[in-house]
Amino acid sequence: MADTLYSQDFFTWTQQQAELLSVKRFDQLDLEHLIEEIQDLGNRHYDQLESRLMVLTAHLLKWQIQYWKRGNSWRATIRVQRTSLAKLLRRNPGLKTRLEEAMAESWQEARDLAIAETDLPDEQFPDSCPFTVAEILDSDFWPNS
Repeated sequence: MADTLYSQDFFTWTQQQAELLSVKRFDQLDLEHLIEEIQDLGNRHYDQLESRLMVLTAHLLKWQIQYWKRGNSWRATIRVQRTSLAKLLRRNPGLKTRLEEAMAESWQEARDLAIAETDLPDEQFPDSCPFTVAEILDSDFWPNS
């Protein structure tokens, strides 16, 4: 029954599982799916960390490499991503231990995004990230050309 409900009506399944937890009816929980969903929740936060780092790093690259096109839109994107990352890390301090990993995983996408958005040759972009994680997150860091 729980597997069917999980597959056919996820919302109702979540409400049912929450109710079972609140009344401590642990023997009736759909543990297999609960474990899967809790792990997925954590992964979503990590994915958000990686995605925000990718967008932020791409814009910092654009800021550095295509300096003659710097504008308020890029500045705003950089500021919003830094603010959102700070909030994400404040709410989920355990993600701080995975910053370097997330940066490494998002680097190639950041580079590819910057290349696509600037329409400059690949060779103008570094093969490895020229910024440290601390610089990327630092609201006072604005790379020069």
